[in-house]
Amino acid sequence: MSATTWRKRAACRGLDAEIFFPATDDEVDATEAKAICAECPVRQACLEHALTSREREGIWGGTTERERRRIIRQRRKSA
Repeated sequence: MSATTWRKRAACRGLDAEIFFPATDDEVDATEAKAICAECPVRQACLEHALTSREREGIWGGTTERERRRIIRQRRKSA
């Protein structure tokens, strides 16, 4: 799925971007964004984009930057 395609179908489309860029990486601050991501039909494509692009800020595919770093480490170990 192309980046243009999944972005058009994203649950966050048209919402205030600040929801997805909380002030801290604290789990509590990410709750609202993660709830939206949990219902998103393109959550996995969004997460893969963030992992590939090494997004350092924000909630992408329902994950914080810390969680994405963990996923990358786990993938390296199993490769």
